[in-house]
Amino acid sequence: MNSNSLDMQSHTDDAGAKPRFGVLSVMFGLVAALALVDLLSDLDEGVTSAHWAFEGALFLLGTAGAVMMLRELRRIAVRAQALEGEAADLTHALAAQTEEAAALHERLEQKEEEAARFRGEASALLQGLADAIDKQLDRWKLTHAEKEIALLLLKGLSHREIATMRGTSDATTRQQARALYRKAGLSGRHDLAAFFLEDLLVSPKREPEA
Repeated sequence: MNSNSLDMQSHTDDAGAKPRFGVLSVMFGLVAALALVDLLSDLDEGVTSAHWAFEGALFLLGTAGAVMMLRELRRIAVRAQALEGEAADLTHALAAQTEEAAALHERLEQKEEEAARFRGEASALLQGLADAIDKQLDRWKLTHAEKEIALLLLKGLSHREIATMRGTSDATTRQQARALYRKAGLSGRHDLAAFFLEDLLVSPKREPEA
């Protein structure tokens, strides 16, 4: 059981005990008051010492009991006030956390919308780029195998990786790559990448300074 549960249980116990202590304090107070009245009335009657001792004991017992009950009631009141303060602090903290969670949820939704929009825009751009690359490979009159190798080279794969993916030898892949370079009039894979991608890496134009 955690501390909050213990505090709540203790608060519940205190709330149930408060009426009992109140009744007991009243009862002890009445006993003390009646004993005191009896003692005062006995002053003129000349009662025995034993009777005085008994009445005095009742008065002291009633007074002590009333004081103890009143102290317990005060302890309960102070504890209840402290628990109310803690409850107010917890409520405030919970409200702040709820507000923060709502703000975070809103930011996440905005980011998801931005990401979805970017994916849509990028998808259209990439599809257009793929179509343009495919048309250019057709203009170079590449075979189906040479077109596959060209696309894999553009993705950054090595000759050995391409050979493994296509289930051919490294020598065959290199031979087909040289054939596509010759048909395209390029010196190698770097020229191939630059042909299609160089313009994509151009820095954005800056506004002229005033």
